[in-house]
Amino acid sequence: MSYVDGFVLVVPKKKLAIYKSMARKAGKIWREHGALDYRECVGDDLKVKMGMPFTKLAKTKAGETVVFSYIVYKSRAHRDKVNAKVMADKRLTGPGMPKEMPFDMKRMAYGGFKTLVAA
Repeated sequence: MSYVDGFVLVVPKKKLAIYKSMARKAGKIWREHGALDYRECVGDDLKVKMGMPFTKLAKTKAGETVVFSYIVYKSRAHRDKVNAKVMADKRLTGPGMPKEMPFDMKRMAYGGFKTLVAA
């Protein structure tokens, strides 16, 4: 079964264009190093009536939105190999990448997940 790194983060809406540009470049790098899939998804229908909305979970403020992201790998070992290559890739800190993250890293949730069901 595949392995997934998942992320939930809060991005100021005024910085979404910067985030999108950064994510597009990062996604290319992850895929070049072997990730099977890379997705960055921005909140759209977040005023849900069932369960806890992502906005409440992430404690968004006015002018912020939630980004849900995930990267798919063959396995946890594959993830570890891919991420080691990605972290050594100078393009992540090179030209075209922001000097500062366009979101608050302290408010980012992240984790690695074993696939339970793949339909």
